[in-house]
Amino acid sequence: MEKPKSPSDSVAKQSLRDVSETIQPTAVVEIHRRRLTRPRTFADNLTQFGVPLAGIALFVFAGWFVLSTRPINRNPLPPIEPARSPYAETLAASGVVEAQTENISVGSLTAGVVVEVFVQVGDEVQVGSPLFQLDDRALKGQRDVKRALVDTATSELVRLEAEPRKEKIPVAAADVDFARAAKARESDAFKRVQDLALRKVATEQDVVQAQESFLGAQASLAKAEASLDLLQAGTWKYDLDVSRAVIKQAEAEVAHIEIEIERLTVRSLVDGRVLQVNILPGEFVGAPPGQPLVILGNVDKLRVRVDIDEFDIARFQKSSKAFAMPRGSLQEKYPLEFVRIEPFVVPKKSLTGGSAERVDTRVLQVIYECDPNGRPAMFVGQQVEVFIDGDSESKSVKPLEKAAASHPDGH
Repeated sequence: MEKPKSPSDSVAKQSLRDVSETIQPTAVVEIHRRRLTRPRTFADNLTQFGVPLAGIALFVFAGWFVLSTRPINRNPLPPIEPARSPYAETLAASGVVEAQTENISVGSLTAGVVVEVFVQVGDEVQVGSPLFQLDDRALKGQRDVKRALVDTATSELVRLEAEPRKEKIPVAAADVDFARAAKARESDAFKRVQDLALRKVATEQDVVQAQESFLGAQASLAKAEASLDLLQAGTWKYDLDVSRAVIKQAEAEVAHIEIEIERLTVRSLVDGRVLQVNILPGEFVGAPPGQPLVILGNVDKLRVRVDIDEFDIARFQKSSKAFAMPRGSLQEKYPLEFVRIEPFVVPKKSLTGGSAERVDTRVLQVIYECDPNGRPAMFVGQQVEVFIDGDSESKSVKPLEKAAASHPDGH
């Protein structure tokens, strides 16, 4: 149990607390007074004035260093110089380089597994050169079956042409002799039954049965003689024709299988160069494939497919001069020679990435031929800037503009 506190202890503690509260403010005031009255040292001056001045100096130096080493250019040059047209009136368009034969996307008519690829990118190919081959083991098995059917039909024709077989004629002649003897026997029996019937010994039923037996023997003799004549006559002409037709049908089926096997080896139909190969041995090819398996074309002379915006079609003249400038090499100018216009306006697909480019427009595609003539070669699929001289177009438009100005109401 705790010992109860006496009143004298509480009074003592309260007195000590009052004394400490009286002494503490006096000590603080004394310390502050001594700090103010003591002489200032170098450290005090450095702390109060030197450090702020050093910070201001460093800040000014940093600003001067940044401004002097990285000057602000009010008129910066573009990273890549934009294309510029030398013509006063210009029809600008974008184009894509393509092969002279256009870019031929080679596919496969049948589905299967690729077993061999014969070409690589950059290889020169001629008409008929194999590009790749699909698995043909199943078709080769069917071809062997069809060839066996041809052999069977051919053997049947040979057998028919060799008729009659000489060993069969004596057998047929013996059948005729047997039938003749049977007829004579039945004829004699029929006569005896008739005599017995006249003497009332044989019944009418016996006469009828003897007569039927005689007629049957007579028919058997006629059949045996006809069979002998048919055998000696050989094979019927029309049977030979049917057998020859069966052979032709079997041979046609073999030829069909041969064509199917040949189609599994995809070949080039033009002279050109392999531009892209998108298959490897072991890959499955669908029918039709999801992407071009091989892209090839004749790149002896390159062509540029230019997209003329539908708003500029009226200004275009095929006789105007034109040149192309590859992106990133604007010092090189490739003169273009007009080839043809594809007179079907199509939605724009070849985008340049410009901020002001319209993507919901339609374009007229114009084909030009490009001659590098010692300049750096361009590549198929490369995008170029095309500039077409518009002077002739502007002159032809001026009379129309004057006519429109003379009739403000448009009538």
